Amino acid sequence: MGPISDIDRQLFARVAASRLRGAHPLLPRLSRSADHGKLWFGTAAVLATVGGRTARRAALRGIGSLAAASLASNMVVKWTVERRRPMVDAVPLVRRLRRQPWTSSFPSGHSASAAAFATGVAIESSRYGTLVAPLAAAVAASRVYVGVHYPSDVVAGIALGAGAAALTCRWWPARPEVPAQARPRVSAPAMPKGEGLVVVVNHSAGASPATGGFTDAEQLELLLPAAEIMECGPDDDFMTVLGQASRRATERAGALGICGGDGSVNAAAALACERGLPLAVFPGGTLDHFALDIGVPNFEDTAHAVTEGDAIAVDLARATPIAGGAPGEGGSHFVNTFSLGFYPELVRIRESLEGRLGKWPAAAVALGRVLRTATPMEIEVNGHPRRLWVLFVGNGGYSPEGFAPTYRQQLDDGLLDVRAIDGDQPLARTRLLFSALTGTLGRSRVYTTRRMRQLRLSGLHALDTRAYDGEIAAEPAEALLIDKRPGALTVYRPAQPQNELLQRARTAAAKAKWWRAVLRK
Repeated sequence: MGPISDIDRQLFARVAASRLRGAHPLLPRLSRSADHGKLWFGTAAVLATVGGRTARRAALRGIGSLAAASLASNMVVKWTVERRRPMVDAVPLVRRLRRQPWTSSFPSGHSASAAAFATGVAIESSRYGTLVAPLAAAVAASRVYVGVHYPSDVVAGIALGAGAAALTCRWWPARPEVPAQARPRVSAPAMPKGEGLVVVVNHSAGASPATGGFTDAEQLELLLPAAEIMECGPDDDFMTVLGQASRRATERAGALGICGGDGSVNAAAALACERGLPLAVFPGGTLDHFALDIGVPNFEDTAHAVTEGDAIAVDLARATPIAGGAPGEGGSHFVNTFSLGFYPELVRIRESLEGRLGKWPAAAVALGRVLRTATPMEIEVNGHPRRLWVLFVGNGGYSPEGFAPTYRQQLDDGLLDVRAIDGDQPLARTRLLFSALTGTLGRSRVYTTRRMRQLRLSGLHALDTRAYDGEIAAEPAEALLIDKRPGALTVYRPAQPQNELLQRARTAAAKAKWWRAVLRK
């Protein structure tokens, strides 16, 4: 049985004898509402529904942290440290729970879950974390107040929960709230109400679900009523619609906008750069890496920047075919990443399955198949023969350096982030999988990283597919030169970070105004 100190007994007795004004019946009800994580699942649902992308990410990390803390607390620590629950005789009957718990008192599982959820939310957003923290503290305090835990049980639970949340960063690194750095571009036109902006909404790009009953196109019309919206459905040719939009934007001396995932942004960025148009990115995909890196996680951010004419200049990376020892014509651009090896095959399998399974289950199945059946590729990298599982090239330096690339801190550094998984190491596949599961990939000998300004790849005759920003492209090129076009792309971004909660309130007000106008008709 775990020892109980005199300090624990004294503090518990003091709380039992206290009469905290306003604490009853709030704390007992709050304690019961947190049973089985119900309070936190409800809070996560509210965050995901009412908040924006940052809130949804915070809710997801909070639930993941809660699951880890609950597993560690209830399935490991409680069965290792057996401690009797406090005697509740000194606790007023009105404060006691109807059903007294029978498991070990150490640690407090409710406190662990509360701290894990609040810490997980705060890792993603300090603002939302500040809102959730008082609720988590109240739940933790309630466990002593209702007489089911000693204070040290609660303190241990809080430490365990916070640690579990921090540990999630090992597999899922947190994205900074401050966007990546880039040079300001003052030449982007300010377009009040979106006058001169032509936006393509790609409905076939895994676009985000309608918010509050409004589709992406309706959201854009509310925020930028003077903008021209061109919708591209599953039966339309996206590049044709995008070409029409770019011509319209050029005629209006305005800007090109894109609402879709990273693949859609890639195509729009290349076209905007070719025509000398500023680009407005409205995040409408599943992950939206580029939008998050440049600092426009919500439609409201981009709309504010377009209205004010705030923009930055970012690098655009390209892969150009080499013919006769020199770069030729054409090639492909990418705003985030380029890759060779089993990743393009993983994407191909995932896309073939996601119609039946959904995106994330299909991705898991595809990863299992690729790890089981893939073989290393043999290519030349800067003239040196290499045998690799994967070659990853990032448009700018990604962080963290030691693990899976997640975000960028600068978008105009002129550098390529090159990462490779070596296929010559013994048991490379097993070591790769073990390192990924334990979060130690950055220290594995099968994983190498470099920063460079250009990269020459040859011997690609056996590799007919590449991945640009998560989209598969079939290319017959035997050799490629990968380099950067420094500051070539102008992208709208607010000069100052916007308050997401205030933005959501303003958008809700605009929606209410729109509905009133509809009802009058």
